Amino acid sequence: MRKIVIGFTIAVLSIVTIGAIQMADNATDIEAKYKDPSTTLVPGYQIHSLPMPENLTFAGELVPLTDPDIQERFDNELLSNVYFQSNAIKLIKKSKKYFPIIEPILKENGIPDDFKYLAVAESALTNAVSPAGAKGFWQLMPATARELGMEVNDNVDERYDMEKSTIAATQYLKDSKKNFGTWTLAAAAYNAGNAGVNREQNRQEAEEYYDLLLNQETARYVFRILALKTILENPESYGFNVDPEHYYTNVPVKKIKVDYEIDDLVAFAKANNITYKVLKLHNPWLRETKLNNKSRKTYYISIPEEGYYK
Repeated sequence: MRKIVIGFTIAVLSIVTIGAIQMADNATDIEAKYKDPSTTLVPGYQIHSLPMPENLTFAGELVPLTDPDIQERFDNELLSNVYFQSNAIKLIKKSKKYFPIIEPILKENGIPDDFKYLAVAESALTNAVSPAGAKGFWQLMPATARELGMEVNDNVDERYDMEKSTIAATQYLKDSKKNFGTWTLAAAAYNAGNAGVNREQNRQEAEEYYDLLLNQETARYVFRILALKTILENPESYGFNVDPEHYYTNVPVKKIKVDYEIDDLVAFAKANNITYKVLKLHNPWLRETKLNNKSRKTYYISIPEEGYYK
């Protein structure tokens, strides 16, 4: 009986050993096979890690990519945005429509051109609405917008006016730059607030953005802007090829001065040979079906040139 047990045990061990050797051989074969790009599970499809830029700046300020933590944080955001391909393509298309409006306003107000990528990070170049109540391309909160001289109420919300909200954002950014001394910190403060950044500087006895331990959102914020800048400045380098015919474009408009009440914006639109939908499309700051204007404030309503809509 003992011989039978020993023999059985030896047989089992032999089978297990042979199986392990075969599995190891198969694993080696599979590894060798899939190191060859021509034999991937999806032929021809490859996903690559991304090289670090040799020199990366924000608003003329150097990003310390030699710091391993900074390099990893930037790499995380770059990977997330490069491989979110549909979103990247949409941003490339939208940038051709909206950057020509944003860029001259930034320049006129002394704000570095790189801040156009902050608007991309904030809203993806849409009139977005956050759960906290921030609205528009620049995601301004109601109180902040009013402090910056914008009208915000149920009837008129100028946060939805891209030109006016861009001007307001430049005022906020200039104040932050004056407070902190660097544009990088001004960008961080746009997310966390001036008081929030000041508080962490004092608590941690550190000055620079890259030296501060901040909440998760603000810690990622500047790196997301940097990643979007890197992609949108060189889309082809990351595999994004958009035919110029596919770019989104602006419809030319004329501005009509209005210093009176409009009881019916549908009738107003028809009187200007457009639909109510088109009127609201070009004037999203008009929040209701009428314009209350008992104070006879001057507004400018955009009316698209003829021939662009049916």
